[in-house]
Amino acid sequence: MIDPIILFFLLGAVAGLLRSELRLPAAIYEFVSIVLLLAIGLKGGVELARQPFTSLLPQMLTVVAMGFGLTLLAFPVLRYLGRFKRTDAASIAAHYGSVSVGTYAVAVAYLGSQQVSFEEHMPLLLVLLEVPAILVGIVLARGISRQTRWKSIAHEVFLGKGIVLLLGGLLIGWVAGPDGLSSIEPLFVDLFKGILALFLLEMGLIMATQMGSLRRHGPFLVVFAIAMPLFSALVGTWLGWFLGLSIGGTTILATLAASASYIAVPAAMRISVPEANPTLSLAGALGITFPFNVLIGIPLYHALAVWAQTFAKG
Repeated sequence: MIDPIILFFLLGAVAGLLRSELRLPAAIYEFVSIVLLLAIGLKGGVELARQPFTSLLPQMLTVVAMGFGLTLLAFPVLRYLGRFKRTDAASIAAHYGSVSVGTYAVAVAYLGSQQVSFEEHMPLLLVLLEVPAILVGIVLARGISRQTRWKSIAHEVFLGKGIVLLLGGLLIGWVAGPDGLSSIEPLFVDLFKGILALFLLEMGLIMATQMGSLRRHGPFLVVFAIAMPLFSALVGTWLGWFLGLSIGGTTILATLAASASYIAVPAAMRISVPEANPTLSLAGALGITFPFNVLIGIPLYHALAVWAQTFAKG
C-alpha cells in the first residue's frame, strides 16, 4: 500500500501538470515549512540531550567531509561532461552536495511506517550538511578574491530561515529535554505526518512548474539528476556502515547524501553567484531528484542499507 503522504505529492504533481488552480496559500505554506523544520530540530535536540557531544564528533566531521567531497565530485562531471558554464556547474554541484529537508522528512516518515528505528541525532547531521556545499560552490564559481562577499554569504548560510529554525529546534529540544516538550507534542509530533502531507502537496505543485525547464535543457540534466543521487547514496551507505550506524541510520545518511537542496543553496547562490541560472539547479533538484527520491530512492536506499549490514555480518 502506498503511503498517503506520497499520494499527496502525486496529487500536487498531477494537478500542476494539468494546470489546475490548486495552490496552497503562501501563509499556509510558510506555516507548514516552519512547523516541519522545528519538528525535525526538536526531535534531534531531545536525542542530543541524551548523549555526550564528543561521541557524535566523528560522525559530524565525516558528514562535513562528505558534503565537501560530493560537491567537488559533481562539479567536473557537470563542467566537462555536461558542458555547463563554470558558474552553472558550480551552482548545480552545490545543490547536490547539500541536503533536502523535505526528503529527510519523507525518509523519517517512511522508516516510521516500516517500524525501523534510527539514531535520533540525525537532524544535527542534516544541519551540518547544508554548509560545506555552499562554500565549495562559491569558491568553484568565483575563486577566492577581495570581491567575495563573505559577510553576506555567512549571513545567508548561517542565518537563513532553514538553518535558524533547525538549529533553534535542536537547541530548544536539547535544553528542554523530552519531559519539557511534552506539552507541545500534539503539534510537533502527533501532527507531523499531516503537516508533511501538506508540504508534499505544495512540492508536487512546484515540481510540475519545473518540467518545462527540463525539456528545454536536454537529457543530460535528467540523467545527472538521477545518477548523482544513486552514486551519493552508495557513498552515504558506505559511510553509515563505516560509522557503525543502524540500518535506519544508514538509510537516513544515504538519503541525506542522495538529496539535493532547493531552499538554502538557491538563496545563497542568488546572493553570491547571481549570474548562475537558478532554473537549471531547481529543475534538476526539484523536478527530477526530489520526486525520484520520494517515489523510488528512499525504499531503494533502505534496501541498500539492509544489504550492507547483512554483507558486513556475513
